[in-house]
Amino acid sequence: MLVNNLSLRAAQYLELEEKFGAHNYHPLPVVIEKGEGVFLYDVDGKRYYDFLSGYSAVNQGHCHPKIIGALIEQAQKLTLTSRAFHSNLLGEYAQYITSYFGYDKVLPMNTGVEGGETAIKLARRWAYTQKGVKENEAKIIFAEGNFWGRTLAAISSSTDPSSYAKFGPFMPGFELVPYNDLVALEKSFQDKNVAAFMVEPIQGEAGVVIPNDGYLKGVRNLCTEYNVLFIADEIQTGLARTGKMLACDHENVKPDILILGKALSGGTMPVSAVLCNDNIMMNIKPGEHGSTYGGNPLACAVAMVALQVLKDEQMAENAEAMGILLREELAKLNSPFIKIIRGKGLLNAIVIEHENKEASWDLCIALKDNGLLAKPTHGDKIRFAPPLNITREQILECVEIIGKSLNTLA
Repeated sequence: MLVNNLSLRAAQYLELEEKFGAHNYHPLPVVIEKGEGVFLYDVDGKRYYDFLSGYSAVNQGHCHPKIIGALIEQAQKLTLTSRAFHSNLLGEYAQYITSYFGYDKVLPMNTGVEGGETAIKLARRWAYTQKGVKENEAKIIFAEGNFWGRTLAAISSSTDPSSYAKFGPFMPGFELVPYNDLVALEKSFQDKNVAAFMVEPIQGEAGVVIPNDGYLKGVRNLCTEYNVLFIADEIQTGLARTGKMLACDHENVKPDILILGKALSGGTMPVSAVLCNDNIMMNIKPGEHGSTYGGNPLACAVAMVALQVLKDEQMAENAEAMGILLREELAKLNSPFIKIIRGKGLLNAIVIEHENKEASWDLCIALKDNGLLAKPTHGDKIRFAPPLNITREQILECVEIIGKSLNTLA
């Protein structure tokens, strides 16, 4: 039995969410029950290609056996001590991840937005204790179009009314410059109170907006020249998604503060991390920042394996090759409804051109019906970001699905 093109079982799940859940999301009308590799399965057993990957939290593929194995093994021993006590895994994890990315220290948190808040606190404290900024006068610069979450601090830097409207008052000390504009950035750095510039190497939520070649190198040089910290928000762009372990690696630049999250657990649980060197990290003392779950043993065990899988299975290299293939094959469709194709690695987007303002949503419904899940962002943009273990044959099959679905817009 179908109810509005949904099975009765699926409709019942949606009804429960509608009745008892907050209405703060507008998901596609599909109810997922199982994930494996690049695939998701709904409650009726239908299989879909996942072209969102949990907003890049599932880079390693759904339920990767090594990551799930580590999760189960550690969950049977110890999951949480809080930071009131030491665990046998936190030091091991700290050594592993700092060596992996080349920093002195890590501060473990849970969600990506907590990582962003932590980075800002570290930058402000550094400004007061090391740069000589007067207390309560430090400024953080952000790029227009940024997205790093929906806490009050995160929306205080947003230029998207759907994020900030009627949620004020906002965090002071945040200022904005245009993305991909080094001239404007340097002008903002004339203010001696600027502590840091926080930026996504590629703006994900904005629709996979890629800066000009040399932009990140220019950011690095300006931050060094003006004694401003370069904070890289690599929560979505990091961990092999763009064809390098970090998106900053495309220009061989190293941020002062690196924020990671999402795929740090392979999509199994909230794990984030903030990495920097001692001159920044050691300005925070006991009791001045933390989290009950941050650095919990379960997260430490899972994160180490999640990171190792990326290297062992050469997922950055596969993302690079499959991303090139995806963009080339999308271009071959020569669809009048695709205005722009852009991306790096397997972080990609298409911009839809159609007289119907709901065309992107309609296309995602058609994609769902044809066995591929994606979601619009900012109206006319659709991200295509499958798990990084996708194969050439699967990419070609997915492009066929996309082409077939685009025809429904005619």
